[in-house]
Amino acid sequence: MLKVGLIGFGFMGRMHMDNYIRLMKEGADIQLIAVCDTRIHEMENDTAAGNIATERQVYDLTPYRLYEDIDTMLSHEELDVVDITLPTYLHAEVAISLLKRGIHVLCEKPIARTSEEAYRMAETAQQTGKTLMIAQCLRFWPAYEFLKECVVDERYGKVTSGYLFRGGTTPPGWYRDAELSGGCMLDMHIHDTDMINWLFGKPHAVSSLAQNVVPGSAYDIVSTHYMYPDGKVLNAQADWTLKGDFGFSMTFRVNFERGNLTFQNNQLKVNPNEGPGFVADLPKDSGYYREIRYFLEAVRNGEPISICTPESAAESLEIVEAEMRSASRQSALELL
Repeated sequence: MLKVGLIGFGFMGRMHMDNYIRLMKEGADIQLIAVCDTRIHEMENDTAAGNIATERQVYDLTPYRLYEDIDTMLSHEELDVVDITLPTYLHAEVAISLLKRGIHVLCEKPIARTSEEAYRMAETAQQTGKTLMIAQCLRFWPAYEFLKECVVDERYGKVTSGYLFRGGTTPPGWYRDAELSGGCMLDMHIHDTDMINWLFGKPHAVSSLAQNVVPGSAYDIVSTHYMYPDGKVLNAQADWTLKGDFGFSMTFRVNFERGNLTFQNNQLKVNPNEGPGFVADLPKDSGYYREIRYFLEAVRNGEPISICTPESAAESLEIVEAEMRSASRQSALELL
């Protein structure tokens, strides 16, 4: 039985809790034991908004032992796994401390505030022999998994172009502090940068145009081109200044030599050049559920993770940092 602790009980902490609850109901050999947050007793009857709805508005926390301090939790609990859903700027310090204590760690994206911190996390995992996985959930999202399969097996030929988009409203609080969150580029846009890195490997150069709209924040709108030796035309955009009834959107369009894939409104349409198009039949589970299940199974079986290593997540962060440098120089080409 893997004993699990959850650190951070904002929107993403609750999203992760939903999936631990589901896995336990399904009979997984795990037990969520403890929940830690500096405001945990204030948050017991509070809600937390995010881009995707959680299962519940208010959570019953009576089945879990609650802590306001990480060290206190660790002194009272013998945990095999800790799930970190804290603000970005706290990821590295907390993850490294847990790994050194002999605990396996699942850490929310982005891996850290800087790539230097990210690589220290990866090195600590190597040194301690403990599993560290970064929750870049798109790598487990069915539509993006299908896209990955098409890129790898070339069923529609090679990719010639692609466009990815992610957008919504500006999140509140620490997200609006550029030093703490890295703004839209590091918090939201990194999903699609990571996807491009996962699909095609590290680009040899990037060019980014970005704008700051929200006072005090970092870049809030970004459009990046990713350069590869074969000349494929790739662009990813993000905008977290979309208000009114817009809500949240994540989409892509990828063109192959013999067809194209479009994903919007949670539906993946496959359009072969020859023959009729069709809607792909995909698993119904979310990427959140599938990433947590994958991580726990790897830990329980003593197997290394391969889908989202900390080194790969650190590389995606390096690419975003290059995009930031490019944006600061009015989309000047930034070599990687």
